Amino acid sequence: MTNVSAPLSTQRSDLLDRLAQPHVYDLAVIGGGATGLGVALDAAARGFSVVLVDSHDFAKGTSSRATKLVHGGVRYLAQGNISLVREALHERTTLLSNAPHLAQPLAFVMPSYRCWETPFYGIGLTMYDALAGKAGLGSTQFLGRERTLQCLPTARQDGLKGGVKYWDGQFDDARLALALARTAAARGALLVNYCPAKKLVHEGGRVTGFECEDAESGRSFSVRARCVVNATGVWVDGLRQMDGEAIGKPVKPMVAPSQGVHIVVDREFLPSDHALMVPKTADGRVLFAVPWLGKVILGTTDSPRQDVVREPLPFKEEVAFILNESARYLSRAPKQEDIRSIWVGLRPLVKPQDDDGGNTKSISREHIVLASRSGLVTVTGGKWTTYRAMAEDVLQKCFDTGVLPPKAAGITNQLPLVGSPVGAVQHSISDAPGIHLYGAEAATVAALPGSAKELGGGLTEAMVRFAARFEYARTVEDVLARRSRLLFLDARKAIDMAPAVAGILQEELGIDPQLPAFLALAQQYLRPEM
Repeated sequence: MTNVSAPLSTQRSDLLDRLAQPHVYDLAVIGGGATGLGVALDAAARGFSVVLVDSHDFAKGTSSRATKLVHGGVRYLAQGNISLVREALHERTTLLSNAPHLAQPLAFVMPSYRCWETPFYGIGLTMYDALAGKAGLGSTQFLGRERTLQCLPTARQDGLKGGVKYWDGQFDDARLALALARTAAARGALLVNYCPAKKLVHEGGRVTGFECEDAESGRSFSVRARCVVNATGVWVDGLRQMDGEAIGKPVKPMVAPSQGVHIVVDREFLPSDHALMVPKTADGRVLFAVPWLGKVILGTTDSPRQDVVREPLPFKEEVAFILNESARYLSRAPKQEDIRSIWVGLRPLVKPQDDDGGNTKSISREHIVLASRSGLVTVTGGKWTTYRAMAEDVLQKCFDTGVLPPKAAGITNQLPLVGSPVGAVQHSISDAPGIHLYGAEAATVAALPGSAKELGGGLTEAMVRFAARFEYARTVEDVLARRSRLLFLDARKAIDMAPAVAGILQEELGIDPQLPAFLALAQQYLRPEM
């Protein structure tokens, strides 16, 4: 099964006209990241009327800054959290099946430099296979030294004993978020980016909607709904506080933000379709070197952060940590001048109410769903892999609290996302960007003006037009950061291409595409001054 129907227009004026219509929605979602979009799709697929707004672009925050892994959680297995691993393994299979053009299996190799590492980690990963059962992507293999080097040709050879190979998944997070948004829209949901919720509306002590404002025109809208979901990620406490003040019940913060830094370098540092995984670095963290869209991602860090800014900057020690740890496992270590892009994401880790969030490595990666006295449903925590299960939990909370009538679950378990092709996918997410990432919509994109005019980095003029007409893109950043991923792959190249993208967007949308703002932002993705 595939979605090959004509793409829905995302013309801004039409979306805002719909938003202006007086209507009481079944479900209103604030936040357009993985969780909020998953909730919107689940509810729309069950037949509820749904509206979703986001203050910025969809997946602008954490949801476009993941390590690009669809995984069952090997480290959670080590922690003994079997239930979380089982759930994540099931959801991994579902995600890979519903969006095979954006999520595919990826082989990982743990190199061993001590004799005990291969059997120790191999036994654990064999348990990982057993938990996956029929959902497994491939069997764990114990590798000798030569086979390890075949898989990881640039691994440090000095002291190498062998390795362990196992399988997980990989995906394009921002484009998957976009696919969720467009699939929800195809099911009747109204989704509007750049439309921040300014105020919650309460009637008789119950939350009944919110006031929002179009960021471009300043036009205000009143949204009414039977159920309001707070899915704003690391920013959920702000909305919870707003709700608490309205009903006279102060709230305690439930999120301890954790900062994760990723460095992107050229593929020559790991010219392989296998990822390198170090389960325990010098300070107990996990290090990845992952092939992705023709480059290699190095990361990630896990550092507490108190401020929840939209564009966090890496701490100097985080960059040094990644480069130094990479040097322990790669024969040619990347240096600062080799960095093509560096980006930072904030994870919304759920903390106990008596925890100050000082050690984010020990805080739960599981999600939490709760309803306030006013009926506001808040969801946070979790990870990309389990977005669909999180959405089901949110809907169940809506049913349990009586704000929505129960409807059958499991609708999204086998629901192909927009662009999902029929048959086997002929590319890997490790490959350089191209038309293949559009899946079943590739022919539609190719039929637009400028399909043969490549701007660079696999992006064509036609792809920019498609982003403007059918993918909610409004700015240069939307196109170069999330519709294509060039800002995350090579910031310098993105800067060079930005004026051409701006010209096409200006022609398509007739608005200021925010070129100067993008150029200033892109400077932050260049290698930092150490």
